[in-house]
Formats: sequence, structure tokens, C-alpha cells
Amino acid sequence: MPYLMPPHAPAPACTYNPPTPTPYATMSTSTPHVTGRRESDEPLKHGINDGSGTTCQALTESNVDNDGKSVKRDESLTEILISKGLQEVNLISAIVSLGEATTHIAVILQNYVDHSYAGTQNSSGDDQLHLDIDCDNAVFGAIREAGVFAVAASEETPEETNVRPSSSKDNDDNDDGPWYSVGFDPLDGSSIIDANFSVGSIFGIWPGKGLMGVTGREQVASVVSLYGPRTTLIIALPSKSRGGKGDITFEVTLVKDRSHWEVSREDVKLQPSKKVFAPGNLRATNDNSKYDALVKHWISERYTLRYTGGMVPDVYHMFAKSGGVFSNVSSDKAKAKLRLLYEVAAMGLLVECAGGTTTHEFEDVSVLDVVVDDLDKRLGVCFGSKEEVEKYKKFMFSK
Repeated sequence: MPYLMPPHAPAPACTYNPPTPTPYATMSTSTPHVTGRRESDEPLKHGINDGSGTTCQALTESNVDNDGKSVKRDESLTEILISKGLQEVNLISAIVSLGEATTHIAVILQNYVDHSYAGTQNSSGDDQLHLDIDCDNAVFGAIREAGVFAVAASEETPEETNVRPSSSKDNDDNDDGPWYSVGFDPLDGSSIIDANFSVGSIFGIWPGKGLMGVTGREQVASVVSLYGPRTTLIIALPSKSRGGKGDITFEVTLVKDRSHWEVSREDVKLQPSKKVFAPGNLRATNDNSKYDALVKHWISERYTLRYTGGMVPDVYHMFAKSGGVFSNVSSDKAKAKLRLLYEVAAMGLLVECAGGTTTHEFEDVSVLDVVVDDLDKRLGVCFGSKEEVEKYKKFMFSK
């Protein structure tokens, strides 16, 4: 498996140990160096990295697990969650299991070379890659092993699936708990992954043993994974999950040969305004005049465009830059595609816990107050800085 260099590696990574360079004092100077050709007495790594001649670390895969858990990784994320005020043991285990799923998906993506389709479609009618299914299976494996989830549903497996341990009493409501349910998108951005863009996973955690009839407001946590040059998690914990200590959104990064999580952003906050926009489903501007006017406003006001076509990297950019606005608006000819259960609710909790605002595309209501009355329910949205979302409302809700 190719090695993924940690973001804070103390020395450049390599897959071999070069021979000890000849001391410069003893090198021949009879032949001048010619660009593009290595002289016979030139050190092997001359001109590469900083030219210091420091021997590269001998890197191994001893700290990278393909199948099993890394205890150190579990412990590091557990300690972080406790430090953020989380006390409920099963909820800590639930989030840690999503960290494990994220780690395994990162390995899958790093070794992804098969661009073939599985011959099936998800609930949105999108053709499924084998990769989509592999990532879905990685999440199901991790959450089943956690032993704290009762029900799970995903974009690729769009039904309430019993994931409780076989040892639990399926029909006994008084068995050990508390139990949690999770709705997730295992690979958001599979349509852009062939260009090697950043992609992600989205997870919403609800208390109890079911997902039908819930609202995003009832979530006890949400987690989004971002796979790019780094592998990161951004985690939202509402005040009720922290003993009334207030909402928080924070980021952790997978480091040290995937053996540890470290806090990389202590407290993510969205500023009230920031002139950065990510306009999804731009085809809708063709027959949605209000959305067309809004996009033209952003352009005329010289907003900075940050758009990849993937919901996770586009919304995540707001967290990294402390503000902005993300929209995904529908029209008669360009229907809404974002799923409330698998994508919108979890992302909405992250935004609101970071001090931002969310709204349904056509109604002045937070996406966290929309009821999941269909596991495949879809809607248009606007997320972001409070003042930017208010501007959205002025354009889109005007008569």
C-alpha cells in the first residue's frame, strides 16, 4: 500500500534508504554539473528537497492497519471528545467508530484505481461505482463493530437497517443502551473523484432506534470527513450533548501514519459575513429567475467563487475560511438532489453549531426543523454566514 505522508512529518518520505552520500569535500570537481544529467560522483538525492543529504526516514506500514483497529487512534479521539465536554460513553464510541470508518475509507481511496461501475443505481438514480459500495461497506463494518448503533441508513443502502450486535435483545426496549441511529453518505463527491478532487463522508447521529420522523434538530452529533492532502473530521456537538456547555464545531486531523487524531481547529466559527460563494445546481438559474438574480448579485458584488461540485469540500471551505455562503437551489427543470437524512441534516448541524444559519430553499425555516418523513426526502438549501443567508432570503423569498 502506498505510504500517505503525515502532514507534520519531520523528514521527507521515501520508500528506500539511499546510500550514504560521498562527502562534498572529497568529490571530484573536474567535470562541471550539466543540468538534466547526473554526474557519476554526484550524491543520489542531490537537488531533491532541501539538498541537505539527510537520510530519509525508513518508513514502514507497521502503524497503518488495513482491517483492524488502532488502539492509539481510538484512544486519541476518545480523549479529544472528552476534552470537548462529551461524557456519554456510547456516544463517544459512536463518534470514534466513524473515525475508524473514515480511516478505512482513506485507505480505500488511496488505493483506488478501478473506475468501473457496479451496474446498480442509488436512490437518486446515480450510477454506483464499485468504490461507492466499498466505502458503504467500510462504514457499515465500523458501526456494527461499535455495538452502540441500532439502525443505519445510507445513500447507497436507503433503508433502515438493523445494525445491533447479534447478542442484543432485538425485541426488548429495556436492554442496555442508550442506542443511536445514523444516516450517512459514505462518499460524497464520487462524480468528481476521477479528477482527484477532495471528497468526503457525511454522518448524522440521532438518539434511539429509528430514523423516520426525526428532525435534524434532534441530532446529538454530526461528523463530516474530508479526504484530500489531509484526512480530517469536523465534528458538531450541540449543547445538549455537552451538558449544557454550548454548541461547538471543531476539527481533528489524522496524523502519525494514521495512528492518532489531533485537534487542528479548536473551535470553528463562521463570521457574520464573508464574500465567498459556492452556487450549486447552477442549471436552475435557466428557469429560476430569483436564483439567476442572486447569482448575478454575487458576481456583480465581486464575491470570490469557490466551487468544486462536491458538497463536502464546498461547505468545508466555509469552515476553513470562517465564512461564506453555499446554495443548492432547484427549479422545474433542475430538481433538488440533496437528501435531508444523508447529507443536509448533518451538514446543517455543523453550520449552526459554528454560528452560521441554514434555510430551506423556498421556506424561511432552518433545515434542522424539516421532518424526515421519507428516507429519500430531498430539498434545496442555503448554508453559511448569517448575513449572507439573509441576503439569500431577500432574493429568494421576495414576492
